[in-house]
Amino acid sequence: MKERKIVRYSEAFKLEVVKEFENSSLSRIEISERYGIGGAETLTSWIRKYGKESLINRVIRVEKPNEKNRLKELKKENQKLKDALANAYLKQITAENFLAVVSEMMGTSVDELKKKLGEK
Repeated sequence: MKERKIVRYSEAFKLEVVKEFENSSLSRIEISERYGIGGAETLTSWIRKYGKESLINRVIRVEKPNEKNRLKELKKENQKLKDALANAYLKQITAENFLAVVSEMMGTSVDELKKKLGEK
């Protein structure tokens, strides 16, 4: 088994890195590479703890009230369609099995029975 390397950083080092991030135009990835910091969220957590959180990119979604309602409507419609598809699938399986049982009872193949019934 491969041994994991655990690196501990001093508070002074963390503060220095966060300060450089805040005062430069370098990205978090570039700063992490420059200082050899591993882990995807390490620098982000330092910025939250020691720096200005406003420099961390956040995704903010702004919705109008009718957009939110429309999303709910679409989810309901999607569920109804899934249910309808499942019901149609069950009806098809039931019909196929019924046809198989009837053809067995009549001593004929399913294809012959379909021909007699005028189906393809």
